[in-house]
Amino acid sequence: MKLNWAERWVVNNPARVFQQHMEIKWLRQKMPLKPGVTILEVGCGRGAGARLIFKAFRPSRLHILDLDIKMVQGAKAYFSGAIKNTVSLYVGDSVDLPFKSDTLDALFGFGFLHHVPDWRRALSEIARVLKSGGVYYIEELYPSLYQNVITKRILLHPEHDRFVSADLRTALDEAGLHIVEAFELKKIGILAVAVKPERNT
Repeated sequence: MKLNWAERWVVNNPARVFQQHMEIKWLRQKMPLKPGVTILEVGCGRGAGARLIFKAFRPSRLHILDLDIKMVQGAKAYFSGAIKNTVSLYVGDSVDLPFKSDTLDALFGFGFLHHVPDWRRALSEIARVLKSGGVYYIEELYPSLYQNVITKRILLHPEHDRFVSADLRTALDEAGLHIVEAFELKKIGILAVAVKPERNT
């Protein structure tokens, strides 16, 4: 689901960039990555999160994807310097990621999953494209924050089959993604690191 004008304003302001900076710092402390990894950010928006990911993790390749072509075009114009040669941009849907199975070292999702009507399928896709031992860095919101009497009149979200903490944790486990670190406010949302377990050889 594409963002409406109000959510575009929310995600494209300096306060949001500062929030993402602090979240990425926490995520990196909990689960650092080796240099030279391949990373995907789903729901990249204008690219501010991708720039922070690049600075913190220094991937050899950073793929960024959004359902909204205007967001992807804005992200392309946003990059300069070393990141410009590292980033690949895609217009695509999280329920059908344009990547082969077991090809990505890490995937970042900053509040995109609660916009996806078939969010369980999106989790299955995330698990599919991650390598064995791959990491899913999660920031997600719960409906009490975005579907209350005020926000549901302003923000655009799917209305049915929304997840709260227990639903998300169960679906992650069923997809083969296991939370290893989490900071959660039950009425607001979660910041977490989930890992696709190593295969037994």
